[in-house]
Amino acid sequence: MSEATIIDNDDVLVVVDVQNDFCPGGALAVPHGDDVVPVINRLAARFRNVVLTQDWHPPGHFSFASSHPDKRPFDTVIASYGPQTLWPDHCVQGTQGAAFHAALDIPHAALVLRKGMARSIDSYSALYENDRTTPTGLVGYLRARNWTRVFFAGLAFDFCVRFSAEDARREGFTAFVIEDACRGLDIDGSMAATRASLAAFGVPVMALGAA
Repeated sequence: MSEATIIDNDDVLVVVDVQNDFCPGGALAVPHGDDVVPVINRLAARFRNVVLTQDWHPPGHFSFASSHPDKRPFDTVIASYGPQTLWPDHCVQGTQGAAFHAALDIPHAALVLRKGMARSIDSYSALYENDRTTPTGLVGYLRARNWTRVFFAGLAFDFCVRFSAEDARREGFTAFVIEDACRGLDIDGSMAATRASLAAFGVPVMALGAA
């Protein structure tokens, strides 16, 4: 058993965006996205500290392809903070698509952190919006409790999970990605790019959810 698989009372599980729109039948479905739900439920039972993140976009969000004439989903535009992939409208505030998957069962989660609420900035990471300067508040929450090891699971492996884990490392946390509790979109090789980037950041990608 590796050191990382020994879950300590001060370790934190961050469950990223397990929402209806990212599951089969949703507006931006991750293939087999709902497969993570039972795995995450089992995994969360091993952690005293759990945070849930939730994409929570206003209607007409900048990242929606529908907000840009003559653009289609998965095109790229240049935002004030750099390149931005355009998505189908998804996780619009108050809609069923933005709700957590009905089978997600983590009653002891202490925090639901909503992100992507600013109309002009997308937010992949659970720690910072895509401008790389606007914090979500998660860093302060973790530091106030002196929690230093953070495990990430959820959707999608190659976007919101990836950037959350990388930002956690940038902020000095020890970060892990639990791959068997994630699923990915794999757009233009994004799964392979994620593995390479996480390795460069020193973030272990591990199988822990089924243990």
